[in-house]
Amino acid sequence: MATVNDVCALVEGWFPPQLAESWDAVGLVVGRPQNPVTTIMLTVDVTPDTVAEAIAEGADLIIAHHPLLFGGVTSVAATDFKGRIIHDLIAADIALLVAHTNADCAKPGVSDALADALGVFETEPLEPCVGEALDKFVVFVPQSDAPAVLEAMSQAGAGRVGNYDRCAFESDGRGTFRPQSGASPHIGSVGEIEQVAETRLEMVALRRLRSVVTSALRDAHPYEEPAFDIVELADIPGPLGLGRIGELDQPATLEAFARVVATELPVGQSGVRIAGDLAGTVRRVAVCGGSGDSLLAVASARGADVYVTSDLKHHAVSEHLANGGCAVIDVAHFASEFPWCRATAHRLERAFESGSDTVCVKVSEIVTDPWSQHMRSQS
Repeated sequence: MATVNDVCALVEGWFPPQLAESWDAVGLVVGRPQNPVTTIMLTVDVTPDTVAEAIAEGADLIIAHHPLLFGGVTSVAATDFKGRIIHDLIAADIALLVAHTNADCAKPGVSDALADALGVFETEPLEPCVGEALDKFVVFVPQSDAPAVLEAMSQAGAGRVGNYDRCAFESDGRGTFRPQSGASPHIGSVGEIEQVAETRLEMVALRRLRSVVTSALRDAHPYEEPAFDIVELADIPGPLGLGRIGELDQPATLEAFARVVATELPVGQSGVRIAGDLAGTVRRVAVCGGSGDSLLAVASARGADVYVTSDLKHHAVSEHLANGGCAVIDVAHFASEFPWCRATAHRLERAFESGSDTVCVKVSEIVTDPWSQHMRSQS
């Protein structure tokens, strides 16, 4: 039978906690890792209503996007709604797992689900994250010993590129040196100039593995003092990041596309707000689940015709348009992130459908958007 720990490992494999922002609070919040899981419920927000629904549905685990607890906590007394939620979860033996900014940056993640819901294809990160820092090792080694050094560095983690390992470049040349008094040369004699057929070996490695790879290099190298360089490589944008930008299958007017947004997302009473020419053509679409005002300029710079996000402020949008920025569609924060719940539920269903574990996956349909009413002027 699947356990809380099994599900956490699966979900955090999709949304690695190390992708989360430093200020974020993700991971297992409540629950015993060894407890069995037969029913999972996904929700954007952990509220009294969604917890009551999980209890009524017999859920063993809630997977939420927004953290229940931020920052330091000195009390979980049932004197406020968060404390009461913690007590209700523990009393019902329901675990709580949070995937927040780690799910925002992962691929597929929150913005991928939003793009899919709106028919936006061939997406890439709107603001890519910089990939993990890399070093390039350049090692000079006698030709006969090059395979052993290459293998040792590979075993230490060097030479891994994408889905490949043991990646290296070798070029042959000639090295020269003169051992001094006190040296114990592998090749040559003290005081004599020596020339050796050597291989220049180049391999990349994660910078955090520098000491491990260096030790492996030294241990495998036949020379008393190996000659090698370590070059810190420039930061390169990776495949992960915030937001997504892609193309519609067929161009549409801004008005028609806005209707798609209003139809496909649970916008509720808030509806959608549109800034731009309704008759304008939309081909290239940028999206960002959650609060996305920081990427307004990025969306325009990346050639978007419209940017779909939430929590946009008056001045930010006004200045964006005045600067010639793309059209903007603003939806409720909840609405922009809800597609992730369904997408993650589908992934969980597929993960458990072929195994012996029977896990029921549900998505809470409770709309947690706090703006529950919308009223227009009668004039």
